[in-house]
Amino acid sequence: MARNKYPEETLNQILRVSLNLFIKKGYEHTSIQDIIEGLGGLSKGAIYHHFKSKEDIMIAVLKQLYKDVEDKLASVRDDKQLNGLEKLRQIILASLNHDPAQLEMMSTAPNLLKNPKLLAAQLQSIIEDAVPNYIQPIIEQGVSDGSIKSEYPKELSEMVMLLSNLWLSPMIFEASPEVMLRRCRFVQGLLKGIGIDLLDEQTIQRYKVYYRLYSENH
Repeated sequence: MARNKYPEETLNQILRVSLNLFIKKGYEHTSIQDIIEGLGGLSKGAIYHHFKSKEDIMIAVLKQLYKDVEDKLASVRDDKQLNGLEKLRQIILASLNHDPAQLEMMSTAPNLLKNPKLLAAQLQSIIEDAVPNYIQPIIEQGVSDGSIKSEYPKELSEMVMLLSNLWLSPMIFEASPEVMLRRCRFVQGLLKGIGIDLLDEQTIQRYKVYYRLYSENH
């Protein structure tokens, strides 16, 4: 394939080919050479112009996949018909509603505990993006409208996101759907005890479906 004169188009091609290879072969079994061959012979230098490593490519692929999720989160955050707690519940539900491509990508992604760079990127995204842009504003609204009781909205925002995206994530702490469901029940009771009745039965059941789908595709 001739060198692409348009860097953005080249970048999108790399991400598209990489996603297909990660889904088909799995992250661990996909090499940079596989990606080069999938691009029809684009030079290794052209790939390293955009990415320093295969891990960086994976991070970019995941960010692209979750762009639609971010749009949904912003829509919920800005919904003037919902109180803070209702918004937070919708945020959790939206994060569990993955399309087939996202679910398939998750099933082939590496365990994040064994890939520190990917895990660090996940943590950075939570603390620097998700919390200040989506979760904290919603919790602050909930404190103001009385649907959430807390004197520590920032800290509560971080805890909710870390629990839901780390301890309750099968991509990090692998476990059977039954074990993960028990964790959900524990978190449900924990959050109720500190003034935020976040995990209602609808959300618990959505977690149950999510874990089952992940388990079947992993």
